[in-house]
Amino acid sequence: YAGDAIITAVGLHEGLWMSCAAQSTGQVQCRLHDSLLSLDVHIQTSRALMVISLLLGFFGIIVSVVGMKCTKVGEEDPVTKSRIAVAGGVLFILCGLCTLAAVSLYATQVTYEFFSASTPINARYEFGSALFVGWGAASLTVLGGSLLCCSCPAKERRGQQYYRQSQPSTAREYV
Repeated sequence: YAGDAIITAVGLHEGLWMSCAAQSTGQVQCRLHDSLLSLDVHIQTSRALMVISLLLGFFGIIVSVVGMKCTKVGEEDPVTKSRIAVAGGVLFILCGLCTLAAVSLYATQVTYEFFSASTPINARYEFGSALFVGWGAASLTVLGGSLLCCSCPAKERRGQQYYRQSQPSTAREYV
């Protein structure tokens, strides 16, 4: 109630960290989840996977920057630099897989509850934009990590770098 008027909620949104209610007046009220231990298992697992994903992404950025050829940090050897870049790529792939697992687990639970007969019709959640952003971010992170992993030099170039010298031309030029 707001004075003499009844304000009804237009939409309910629930995520990993808070749940929100959008009202017909345009106001949005959010509240954090009360207790970590009172949350469902899928929310706790998704939270843990997202925190792990954030940490892996942070360390992936740092390792990848050290492994770039244009930086002067770390080794000067190009083979060592490329191996460091590959390690950053592996961290990005793991980051993307953790994000993909967290988002898919949450989407699976939303789908299960939507089709459950015990869930009231007016309390069923649907996929929100955050799930699609999560799937897109996971895909791009795995793709970026895969591209970084492709920067590893071929086996024949891992030792000393040999440069082919230009051979003098044997053909004579007549003017």
